[in-house]
Amino acid sequence: MKKSRHIAIVLAGGRGSRMNSAVPKQYIMLRNRPVLSYSLECMQNSNFIDDIILVCGRDDEEFCRHDIVNRYNFTKVCSVIPGGEERYDSVYNGLAEIERLAIADEYSYVYIHDGARPCIDEMLLAECRDNVQKYGACVPAVPVKDTIKIVDNDGFCVDTPPRSSLMAVQTPQCFRYKLALEAYKSMNDARKNGMDIRTITDDAMVAERFTGARVKLCRGSYTNIKITTPEDMDAAERIICSNLQKIEKI
Repeated sequence: MKKSRHIAIVLAGGRGSRMNSAVPKQYIMLRNRPVLSYSLECMQNSNFIDDIILVCGRDDEEFCRHDIVNRYNFTKVCSVIPGGEERYDSVYNGLAEIERLAIADEYSYVYIHDGARPCIDEMLLAECRDNVQKYGACVPAVPVKDTIKIVDNDGFCVDTPPRSSLMAVQTPQCFRYKLALEAYKSMNDARKNGMDIRTITDDAMVAERFTGARVKLCRGSYTNIKITTPEDMDAAERIICSNLQKIEKI
């Protein structure tokens, strides 16, 4: 049987306006290293991720190559490309780059990950691998801890869905490469024909809406946080320090 190829698309094009920082959040230093470097390191050290496509902000390509990819010796990064206006534009650019490089086939899988989630680990990656190979599409998720309220336009509660039916999704969102490419090409065609896609907020929605695929929710991790606010930086540092201490004890 032919070996499956596993390709990571790491998105690093956001500007992070809620961070109140002149530096994009993925480049802010976390324990003397850029936030982005941690997720790239996890992919680099994985025993099954074969290639990494790094999608960065426009005009950031040289900085990413020199100050992150080369500096930290991320040899699996085979391409550094600019993203688009929105997240889905950046994902499509990453998928198109894989197609241009001709490194994927029907046996290939893609792992679409936010570069602002620095606390991803090998265990979570392996969970995603097992599920995407079994189901063709999977997303890590965790049960929500808080009660969620649905509100109207005036801010009044209109419904309270049961927590047992609610999950908070994370990245990497994982798919058979051909499925992801088909979904994003179909979405782009629909957008060109006037479809409003602003309500689409993650890759799972693209796959569900444009291919009819069922997306499996696999076990995520409460430590796989996304850095959005300055408080998240403190939490990420605590998680990384804790992980390093566990490794030192082994």
